Amino acid sequence: MMIFLSYLCIGVGLVFWFWGTSYLVGQRSVLYKLHSLSVSDTLGSMSILFGLLLRRPREWPLLILALICLAMWNTMLGYVLAYCTARDANDHKITTSAVPGEFYE
Repeated sequence: MMIFLSYLCIGVGLVFWFWGTSYLVGQRSVLYKLHSLSVSDTLGSMSILFGLLLRRPREWPLLILALICLAMWNTMLGYVLAYCTARDANDHKITTSAVPGEFYE
């Protein structure tokens, strides 16, 4: 049963990886594409690591450390990307208007 659950988690992780990659060919903004890619890659990687944890329970300290680092790294990277894209070249804060695709200062 554990092996089946392990394969299921690894399979779900691969589905998340490919699902996030499929949004890269869409017509949305770059930030939307980066967000969907980072969220799906994080969930996919965590699911794969959990599947590995079920298969190799003796390696739980390293796999738990990898899960924590993955969650922290991707969260911090998301905040840094959001901060960097919220400013233009003259260091003015850019906010979005109610109309998608339009910006004002």
